This record gives sequence, C-alpha cells and structure tokens, in this order.
Amino acid sequence: MSLRVLKSFLLERRTAANSIPITSWWIVILSVIVAATASLSARECSQTPNWQAQVRNYAQARDWQSAMRLVDEEVARAPQDMDVRAWRARVLAWSGRLAAAEAEYLEILKVTRADPDDWMDLSGVYLREGKVQEAQQAIDTAEGLDPKRADVHAARARVLRAAGKRDEARTEFENALNLDPTSAEARDGLLSVRSEPRQELRFGEDNDLLSFTNDYHAEWVSLVSRWTSRWTTNLAGDLYQQAGVQAGKFVGSVTLRQSNWGAATVGGAIGHNQTVIPKSEAFFDLDRGFKASDASFLRSVEFDYAQHWYWYQASRILTLTGGAIAYLPQEWTLSLRATGARSAFAGTGAEWRPSGLARLGFPLARWRNTRLSGNLFFAVGTENFAVVDQIGRFASQTYGGGLKFQITARQDITGYGGYQKRTQNRSDTSFGLNYGIRF
Repeated sequence: MSLRVLKSFLLERRTAANSIPITSWWIVILSVIVAATASLSARECSQTPNWQAQVRNYAQARDWQSAMRLVDEEVARAPQDMDVRAWRARVLAWSGRLAAAEAEYLEILKVTRADPDDWMDLSGVYLREGKVQEAQQAIDTAEGLDPKRADVHAARARVLRAAGKRDEARTEFENALNLDPTSAEARDGLLSVRSEPRQELRFGEDNDLLSFTNDYHAEWVSLVSRWTSRWTTNLAGDLYQQAGVQAGKFVGSVTLRQSNWGAATVGGAIGHNQTVIPKSEAFFDLDRGFKASDASFLRSVEFDYAQHWYWYQASRILTLTGGAIAYLPQEWTLSLRATGARSAFAGTGAEWRPSGLARLGFPLARWRNTRLSGNLFFAVGTENFAVVDQIGRFASQTYGGGLKFQITARQDITGYGGYQKRTQNRSDTSFGLNYGIRF
C-alpha cells in the first residue's frame, strides 16, 4: 500500500470517529459498566454456593472446626446477612453444640421473624434438647408463616410424636404426604405412629455342644403382652432334650412400669425336670433408666438389678446380678453385667462364685425400615444355671457374638454363637436362632 493511500485511509477513519455523536459514546460507556457489574455479580453468585458446598463437605466429614472457620469468615464478610448467620446456627446444631445453636437462632429471630426455615430449625434444636413445649411453639410459628410446605408439616409431626400426641402427629404426616406425595419422610412417619403392637410372639431354639457329656437342645416359645402402659405379662414354654431324656418347664412373669421410678418384674417357673433342669424357679428384677442429652456421647443409661433362685433335686442356687446398659451415638450400646452365684450341693457347704459379661452392640446396615445389627461379647466365669450340666465348680471364658435382622418394624430374626473354654480342658459350643413378630 502506498503512503498516499495509507494517509487517505487514516483520514477517513478519523473522520468517521469524529462523526459519532457524543450521546452514542455515553451509551457505549454505560454498556461497558453494566456488563462489568453483571460479571462481578455473576462471579459472586458463582462463589456463594461454593462455600456452602464446602461447609456441607466438612460437615459430612465431621470436620466441625473447618466448617465453623469457613462460616465465621462469611459472617465477618457480611455480618448483617441473616442467611449466613443461619448457616452458622446449622453448623452449631450439626456438631452437637445445641445451646450455642439455640442462642444463634434466637439472635437471628430478633432481626427477622418471617422466615419459616429459622423457626423450623430452632424447633429441631429444641427437640434435640428435650424442650418439647418450646419446640412445638416454634414449629407452630413456622407452619403459620408457610402452611403449604410439606417439610414444615413433617417437622411439626415429629414434635407432636415426641410429645406423645400420636393422633395429631398422624394427621400432620398425612398433610405432608398430601402436599408432597413423594415424601419418604412423611411415609416413614406414618409408619412410626401406627398403633403400637401389644403382643410379641417369639419362637426360638438353642443348642449346646459339650465336649465332656451329651449335647443338649432346647426349643421355646414366648408371648409378651402389654395390657396397658404400666402392666406387661410374659408367658413362655421351654422343652429340653439330652441323651434321649426330655424335660420342660413353664415360665411366667408380670412387670409394672412407672415413669418416675422405672420397672419391677416378678416371676417364677415350674416344670417336669427329669434331673435336667430346675424343679422350680423364682426371680425378681428392678430396672431404672436415665436419659441424657442427644448431643452428649452418653445418650442414656439403664441400670438393672435381679435375683434368681433355682431349685434342683440335688442343689440350690441363688444369683445376684447387677448390670448397666449405656446407649451411645449411632445406635451403639455397651452392656456390663456382674453376677455373684451362691451354690449349695447336697453333702457340701455353700460357696459364692463371681462371673461377669461385657457386650458391645453396633449397627451394620440399614435399608429404609430394614436393619442389620450385631454384637460381640466376652464373659468370664459365666454359667447357665438353667441346665444341670452347666453348673458346678469350674472357671470359664466365653467368646461370642450375634446378629439381628430387623425385617420390618414388627418382625425380626436373631441369631447368636459362642465358644466357652473351661478348666479341665472342657469346652461348650453354643448357638441359637429365634424369630419374633409383634401384632
């Protein structure tokens, strides 16, 4: 291109630029500003879910320190944003810091009282703290603010269920299901508030393979009847076989429950013994439970004391047993039991012998209403005083475990197995299975 042509071209471009009106230039500048603002807003919007997702990831990993650090950074960045403050309250609740979560929600509600989510979450915190009345007041407010939300109705149903108002809870679960027919929570909730079964029928069989004498086998059936909230009866029949000899007994007991002090059980047994089992038995049991907070490691603990008398043809036995069951998070349990047994045999004096047992229970799997759980146990000096070949002067160690398959809320199958090593190089391998149905 020649120099003259180039100059001509540049002159034309300058003239064209000069010919653009000033108004058009302002339009261009404003467009650039609007585009830049939209870009920044989009970037902020894209960042907002990122920290929330990260908080959820920390929560799933139970890394509460990192989750709180991230939420506190967001609160410092926007201290007047109540949505961010609500995230802080949620993390406090998830991590079990219920008192701090309650205080945070109350501070939020001083600023804004029109968000049903805040009231619903506060109700959940109150419920976990055992403050049922406060939980009901909070969830009533949430439902008044948004009566068309299925999750709010389901939350109110949970509070009513905890308050013992099963009929009202059932209505709320039905309302939730009508608003959201796909709600699994509402369907499961309806199952949970069905009329409680009053009868439990159970069939079982037990086996002991003894290295020093003939094996024995037992079959049994029991019926537990809950007549009222206070009175329960238990009837059972047992059949035993050993070396062609058969024996059987009938067992009966009655239990009285009182909310202020626990439960007391008295009962006895009588049967056709054939020198295999006791001629008669008598027993009583006292049980008392204490509930702690759902946020603590020890959720509740149950103490038990029992005395049991066994009368054989040639011996008499008295056992004194004390035990405790600790209920831990995630459906874990720890059971400890100590027994002192006084044995008196014909022609000899009486003597006391101690024994003890520890059992750890834990969940294994869960599919909706179906559950699989297990347990491991260890016992020392433990004797089974219900069969004559299982008593005597010996020391032992027993190792074993069991499985429970909860088929439905009203049916289960339970199995166990154990190996007992005794003095004099003797052993006992035991196992059994039972099935229960509630109606």
